[in-house]
Amino acid sequence: MDRYMKRIILILLVLMTSAALADTLALKQDRPQTYVVKKGDTLWDISTFYLQDPWRWPELWDANPQVTNPHLIYPGDTLTLVFINGQPRLVKKAHKKLSPHGRIIAKNTAIPMIDLGVIQPYILQNRIETLDWLEGKAKVLGGERESRFHTLNDVIYVDKTLDVGQKLALYQPGRDLEAHGEHLGKELVLTGSGRVIESGRVSKVQILNNQRETKAGFFALPVDEEAMMSAYYMPAPGAVDSITRVIAIANKQREAGQLSVVYLDNGSKAGIRSGQVFDIFRDGDEIVIDANEQPVQTEDRNAYNNLMAAISDDNAITVPDTFRGKLMVFKVFDDVSFGLILLNDRPVRVGDKIVTPRSGAIARQ
Repeated sequence: MDRYMKRIILILLVLMTSAALADTLALKQDRPQTYVVKKGDTLWDISTFYLQDPWRWPELWDANPQVTNPHLIYPGDTLTLVFINGQPRLVKKAHKKLSPHGRIIAKNTAIPMIDLGVIQPYILQNRIETLDWLEGKAKVLGGERESRFHTLNDVIYVDKTLDVGQKLALYQPGRDLEAHGEHLGKELVLTGSGRVIESGRVSKVQILNNQRETKAGFFALPVDEEAMMSAYYMPAPGAVDSITRVIAIANKQREAGQLSVVYLDNGSKAGIRSGQVFDIFRDGDEIVIDANEQPVQTEDRNAYNNLMAAISDDNAITVPDTFRGKLMVFKVFDDVSFGLILLNDRPVRVGDKIVTPRSGAIARQ
């Protein structure tokens, strides 16, 4: 075998080894050997003790006959870290019966992947619809009670002929979401629900429950049964067909942190799916080199600096993008999606972008 062929084989072996290592779960050095599940834990919480990339938690239970369904892990269970075929796995230690009284745990107490209570309001309440879709949809005209605002048990008027007994969701029009010079949709915020009690050109609807007061101009839409279903997410690395950015923070704050909900300017049309995990980055700052060969940051630039940057790329240097955190998409529309910030290294703002997650991208948690 000549030297050239040996070199080729060596390179192939290195590449194969690198690929194998890249596919191996990266464990934290200070991980515990065992962990006792506590009330309020989520699979994400437990994974943060073991993995540098907690969103890869399904792999900890993969090919594990003791835990066929990680959603059926309960408070009090003891989890032990073992290695199967060189891969880390969490196994559930069998419980010892200490008395004739067995451990009785309701099946609905199995721990979830994430705290669904955080995103439940957005699963059930918020939706994004296009202006074309909303055109001609039923609206609230007012109510029997002489008030601008209507609450529980009030009868309101809706400007459509509706079937008696039909259940409706009442929505307050929210923000118009725009990106790239295009209108992506209107935010709708659930205020309550009602049932049609009298049909006609103007139908009567009784409010059955309310999150907040309802008034004229709100939409009365058929209940979105799909949105009412229980949500389970199997995380997977996400990839998008085009640059996707944060266009709004759900609670209207200037910055978002861990467990905050943000809106993204792409949805199912761009290949985004519920359960996909992304890294969040902020574009690197463009540093201008002034006439004195000194770097000038964006916030310190004047008109002359901007002109110099526009004239030639030699006058400006773009520094690397900065990592902000990780996000999981949990609700997707055609052109907009909702994401939950799973963890953040720095505050997330409107304009930050999401990219395919990089292994071990965050070291500080």
